[in-house]
Amino acid sequence: MSEPLNKTYVWDPVVRILHWALVIAFATSWGLGKFGPNIMTLHFYSGYTVAGIVVLRLLWGLFGTKTARFATFVKGPGKVISYARTLPSPTPSRSYGHNPVGAVFVVGVLLVLAMQVMSGLLADPEDYINVGPLAQYVSSDVARKALSLHEPLSTLLLLMVLGHIGAIFWYKRRKGENLVKPMITGYADLPADKIPHD
Repeated sequence: MSEPLNKTYVWDPVVRILHWALVIAFATSWGLGKFGPNIMTLHFYSGYTVAGIVVLRLLWGLFGTKTARFATFVKGPGKVISYARTLPSPTPSRSYGHNPVGAVFVVGVLLVLAMQVMSGLLADPEDYINVGPLAQYVSSDVARKALSLHEPLSTLLLLMVLGHIGAIFWYKRRKGENLVKPMITGYADLPADKIPHD
């Protein structure tokens, strides 16, 4: 007999809006970077949007609601490894917010996004058109290095996004957990022992 589940409020509107805004902004930036016009003005604007979302998420991770705060969901290596061992099991995890492995992904993707944004701001392709707005403040060596990092970082981010989508499918197919719905509605179905009462 399965344990009864309670409809539990997990994700606040700020987390949800920033999440879906980042999905749209990253997809737009990546698409414009790969296939967009040679003059990268629209790519720059979408990159600024990504930068704004990352800054807001970092601030919300410090001052936001319980499940949004890094201090709540970022765990040490022991808990990450312990949780990772449960991933092959078909038993649902029913985490209240980010699980320890998901937390590693959240922190990792925010760091790589920040590096991607900074490399774009500093990059100078020496075409006198698509110059990052901060390139004039650094040496030409730094600007070239930033340009050389921008493309590999976009590929790394794409791989991280694909891994995230794969994890969502894994949880749905293997563990019977819908991770998308709570990020839309804010509510997850959780057993009583997974719901904090503080």
